[in-house]
Amino acid sequence: MSEAPKTVGTVWGLLILNTLGSAGAKTIVPLPRSLIQMVTMGALVAAFALALAVNLRLRIRASAFVFLLTLLLVESVISSAHLESGFGALFRCFRLALFVGTLWLLSRWWDGGLTFVRHHIRLYFMVLGSVAAGLVVSPGAAMPELYGGRLVGALWPLTPPQIGQYAAVIIGLTVLLVLGRRTDGTSAVVVIVPSLVLLALTHTRTATLGLLIGLALAIGSLMLTSAAARRFFSWAVLCIVVAAVAFASALQAWFLRGQSEENFTSLTGRAKVWDALLAAPRTTSEYLFGAGLGDKSFGGLPIDNSWLAVYNEQGMTGVVLVAAIIVVLGGVALLRPPSLSRACAIFLISYCGIASYTEAGLGDASPYLLHLTVAASLLVAPAPAAPLPAPDVPRRRVPRWAQRSEVI
Repeated sequence: MSEAPKTVGTVWGLLILNTLGSAGAKTIVPLPRSLIQMVTMGALVAAFALALAVNLRLRIRASAFVFLLTLLLVESVISSAHLESGFGALFRCFRLALFVGTLWLLSRWWDGGLTFVRHHIRLYFMVLGSVAAGLVVSPGAAMPELYGGRLVGALWPLTPPQIGQYAAVIIGLTVLLVLGRRTDGTSAVVVIVPSLVLLALTHTRTATLGLLIGLALAIGSLMLTSAAARRFFSWAVLCIVVAAVAFASALQAWFLRGQSEENFTSLTGRAKVWDALLAAPRTTSEYLFGAGLGDKSFGGLPIDNSWLAVYNEQGMTGVVLVAAIIVVLGGVALLRPPSLSRACAIFLISYCGIASYTEAGLGDASPYLLHLTVAASLLVAPAPAAPLPAPDVPRRRVPRWAQRSEVI
């Protein structure tokens, strides 16, 4: 397997830019939505072109994950051809086709290593850097009353759930790299501490729960083979218990975000939209294939549930395909022997599964599909290395920790 060129990191960054979206809070410098959409779509086209340029021979790696995404794309085209969601549905299908095509081209460099994990951390940390810069430049615009004082993107229109998602994912991956001795402590602190602050300022419950549960499952998969994982897990449990006792009222206030009991139990109004969506009459075609790719809303309100959004736009066929993606990735992760790559994959799969309950995105080009793509790249069985000839001169032995440690 050839080493991934630097261009692959650029392609990954363009895919992340494409999935940042165009809807969110008002920015310090007003950005027309048409301009943002032009930038994000241009990033996807550039990503596909660059991926094709570095893989002109179209060498791809067999992947059940991308194959299922391709089937989901075909199903989306079938459901969108009726134009129930307008011509925008076909445009979204074209976007998904470029997205999936780019993943196929990048699959050549999936080898079970941590290359894409590092790209993921670095690039999303850059996104969070823009959020932090907006907070410093204009605290009022970064924490507007419209969002209840929660942190938003003041330079690029990012919502609190988006920021919370990015922060939680890179925190979890960085913690796992530290436990696996694949990065140094200074780099980890530089990433984890600011990300934790931003996560706290977003008051995003889904991201916080996804981080805690995902890390618990990932570290649990390492505990039989890693003393560092066992120590970290023990200390983490102790710290959580102490914090829960000492700061119970503060944590409760942060978790409730000043919401009434009715608003909290209805998941900030999401349950009402879900009930209306499920109660809406559907033809057999709509039940099986959906109404076509849309903006993940129903009756003008966001659906905020991946499974119901897929059901609405791609029907039960889409739901089955998305479920197959999660089951296949999870099943392969469980069958792999304990390793850092497996733990990172388990964290990403778990996080996406938890977030799917209150966030949409599993059925279309989104950060969640990028997280699952990284998981898929981690679960690929590495090709057997060719035996090296015995060296003529004995080499100086390098400590194991020094071989593995690397700056993020």
